[in-house]
Amino acid sequence: MKFNYLQLLQILVLFTSCSKAAIYNDPIPVHDEFTINSKQVGEIRHINVWTPPEYKAKTDSLPVMYMADGGIKDEDFPHIANTMAELIKSKKIPPIILVGIANTERRRDLTGPTKVEKDKEIAPVVGGSAKFRAFIKEELFPEINKRYRTTASKSIIGESASGLFVVETFLLTPDMFDNYIAFDPSLWWNDQYLIKTGKEYLAKFPPNQKRIWFAGSEDTSEIVSKFADVLKSENLPNVKWKYSPEPKEKHNTIFRATKVKALIWTLVKTQ
Repeated sequence: MKFNYLQLLQILVLFTSCSKAAIYNDPIPVHDEFTINSKQVGEIRHINVWTPPEYKAKTDSLPVMYMADGGIKDEDFPHIANTMAELIKSKKIPPIILVGIANTERRRDLTGPTKVEKDKEIAPVVGGSAKFRAFIKEELFPEINKRYRTTASKSIIGESASGLFVVETFLLTPDMFDNYIAFDPSLWWNDQYLIKTGKEYLAKFPPNQKRIWFAGSEDTSEIVSKFADVLKSENLPNVKWKYSPEPKEKHNTIFRATKVKALIWTLVKTQ
């Protein structure tokens, strides 16, 4: 496999983690923090949880949005929590709890296996997404449900490698979440495996309703748009999806530029 300029760019954007909260100096919202000693990934994981004012003021249970890249320093938890707070306050989205998972070995957790040798060179360990997904399902979900008043509705949001994880989870284990949001997902991973096998996974999709919103920047739209083609060709009646091509955005701008419309489309069911 030839390793050209485009692939070098793809590797750069895959591992350019998050939207760099420190650069934007995002205010850190009031939130809870706790740790889980995970058997699935074999380490202690730090969890951040933001709840809207409605949670403390009322006794209602709320849906939950999960996110990798969910740390406080140099990760995306602060700006997503702040955006949710503004959208909830203006009644543009319903109240929702945000759960952020801080990174340890991001490249390991957010990538699936790969047969491409150049993919394997980008980190000491890659291909750990199945164990990370098991951590979320078997350990994090029960802990959140124990600590907070939650409904059965769950969503997941991510960008770049985290977006790859979102799409992989949507295809491989669709019942884990009801709603999926992926910004610039790194779908080139493993020679575009998820795109090439997407129809096979969709053929085995469960009958319950799913929603997925995803976007591609100038840097990645050539590949990301292929995933839209797969969804369009299969046209599953229980999967509502929206692809948002963003030719004016770069990989490092697309998350912040499009997060509002992504959250509104995904969480407001009349959309």
